[in-house]
Amino acid sequence: MKVLYFHQHFSTPSGSTGVRSYKMARALIDRGCDVTMVCGNYMGGTSGLKTSFRRGVRSGVVDGIHVIETQIQYSNSQSFLSRVISFLRYMIFGIYIVLTQRADIVVCSSTPLTVGWVGVIGKIFRRRKFVFEVRDLWPEFPIQMGIISNPVLIVAMRGMERIIHRHADVGIALSEGMATAMRGLCRPACPISVVPNGSDLDLARECSMRKRPDGVSDTDLMAVYSGTFGVANGLDAIIDAAEILHRSGVENIKFVLIGQGGQKAHLLHRVGAARLSNVIFLDPMEKRSLFGMLKTADVGLQILKDIPAFYDATSPNKFFDYLSCGLPVLVNYPGWVASLLDEYECGLAVSPNDPEMLASRLAGFVSGSPELTAMSHASLAVAKNLFDRDMLAEKWVDSVMVASAER
Repeated sequence: MKVLYFHQHFSTPSGSTGVRSYKMARALIDRGCDVTMVCGNYMGGTSGLKTSFRRGVRSGVVDGIHVIETQIQYSNSQSFLSRVISFLRYMIFGIYIVLTQRADIVVCSSTPLTVGWVGVIGKIFRRRKFVFEVRDLWPEFPIQMGIISNPVLIVAMRGMERIIHRHADVGIALSEGMATAMRGLCRPACPISVVPNGSDLDLARECSMRKRPDGVSDTDLMAVYSGTFGVANGLDAIIDAAEILHRSGVENIKFVLIGQGGQKAHLLHRVGAARLSNVIFLDPMEKRSLFGMLKTADVGLQILKDIPAFYDATSPNKFFDYLSCGLPVLVNYPGWVASLLDEYECGLAVSPNDPEMLASRLAGFVSGSPELTAMSHASLAVAKNLFDRDMLAEKWVDSVMVASAER
């Protein structure tokens, strides 16, 4: 069985971003499939290829995966227009690949939504089975955030969303909220599975660094955020809480923010202007090093902008990374993550847009306390019992193989 797998932001564990598509491709190979991964040049990601680009493309085999990487660059730091152009260029490249490469199944992982056109073209013109994976709700997220407001563009994007979903033979959603949206768009006969992001317990075991960053002592409460610094992430909430604690004279709580993105310069400016010594910024790091850093922390911060669509229609990589490392999690929005933390007692939820409450909850924690230790044990148990990536990869492959059964 030959699978063409399109994910613009693919990365191996040597990168600093999510490794879902890498793990799923490896699981397909373990089932006897021949997998070709088609990706872009994602800042923070590492394809594993070492050769030079020739005419904007390079290819090779990485851990058994045939990788075709185009030099089309993407990062969250780009302007909205630049990102849209990157998405469209990758879509055009993907269409060329799907029309010229042999395959039985085409897997398209969104975002961006435009990658879905690759599956549609492959199905119509080459009779490929089309598996559509939805990682984020597009265009719903940018519409609710106000990024897309032109009514004509909204109508066009919703029309594109319907067409792509109607052509899918199999749907895979990363949360139940996403699955609900997909069921309203796909054909009634289209099977839809929920396979969330997972905890990379193997990487957590192999982590290569366990040292707190400079400026954080062993007795400090270390609250860490690891991920994108974008508008959607709402990280001003962390700086607001840091300012509140600073004004209150609380000096033993340190915020460590690891990552990159369009809002990083703004956040650095705020911290500098307020002369905050309790906020430390670190650049993105390779996954094993990241997990080593997370294991020195006391609390993981799951922060998002207060957008209702985020509540049940996200499956954030950082949340599962925290669980992998046995970190209690503090989340600042309602939804399925908050409910899970409450049910399994592995973290706490605070109200959206309430930095006072965020600061207060953190001030109530004591590094190494029995409360945090119990939450830590519960967090790791949730990772092992519910979100082990290897277990979820088997379910994901089963979902993809449904398409082959229909041939």
